Amino acid sequence: MKFAVCTATLLAAGVVQAQDAKEFPNRPLRLMGGGVGSTADYLSRYIGQKLNEKWSQAVVVDSRSGAGGTIATDIVAKAAPDGYTLIMGHAGTHVSAVSLYKNLPYDPLKDFAPITRVSSGVTVLVTHPSLPVTNARELVALAKAKGGLSFGSAGNGTISHLTGELFNQVAGVKLQHVPYRSAGGALTALLSNEVAVSFLSPITAHTQLKDKRIKALAVSGKTRFPSVPDIPSAPEAGLQGMEAELWFGLFTTAKTPRAIIMKLNQSVVEVLNRADVKAAILTRGALVMPGTPEDLGNFVRDELKKWTPLIKAAGIQAG
Repeated sequence: MKFAVCTATLLAAGVVQAQDAKEFPNRPLRLMGGGVGSTADYLSRYIGQKLNEKWSQAVVVDSRSGAGGTIATDIVAKAAPDGYTLIMGHAGTHVSAVSLYKNLPYDPLKDFAPITRVSSGVTVLVTHPSLPVTNARELVALAKAKGGLSFGSAGNGTISHLTGELFNQVAGVKLQHVPYRSAGGALTALLSNEVAVSFLSPITAHTQLKDKRIKALAVSGKTRFPSVPDIPSAPEAGLQGMEAELWFGLFTTAKTPRAIIMKLNQSVVEVLNRADVKAAILTRGALVMPGTPEDLGNFVRDELKKWTPLIKAAGIQAG
């Protein structure tokens, strides 16, 4: 009798979840983006608009900066598990935060349900135009001879920070790290010559690169990147080993019904596979990377294995 009751309960729960997924979404969704001007912010707004058109439901982008994106991420971790609250996660929120914050209020593996990877890209080593260098080798020589050069990042533990630490390591220099609240803040600091160097996404620095308001010396990849083919790869620039992937992925709260996860995945993947969407995101500096929830979950685990030892070895802290 108990077995029959349990079976009936499970079947009823399955029917409810299926019905919820069928009607999903029937109200606005909240998508936590990054700080204004960041790549996460751009991707959230662009993809949110496309999903809005697909669903006829608003995707409200809540752009919050600070604490490496962990404040916004924690909101999603503690949201109702119904698929209506999403986060545009990245290395800062789901990888480096684990090492940087002793009392991180969430677990990036246990507290989130992966939906799909969104994009993959690189950071660009850029300098203020006034800096008397024309390539990465000259920058390294200047840093060794002069010292005192600083690099701005989107915050402690972000890929722009980690790439800067990789640069210091492979180039044998010590640029002073200056963290900002977002990638937009780091770009503003570079433009005003508050810092001499930065490592920014082609999306964040798209207009400034196009208008040559900043100098681009290398990308953080083994090969040249399709959207900025004129910028040398790290090995070409003499920076062997400066390889860092600027990735973004969509997550929602753990324990969200599988049927809703798969409906979100299907909708986002359909959007990302559109030719116009691929072209638009590539033009801004990233490649779309649609996949399964399992693909994203495994990728995050691999990134944790890659970056955690480097963060600890470099002594990177949240303060």
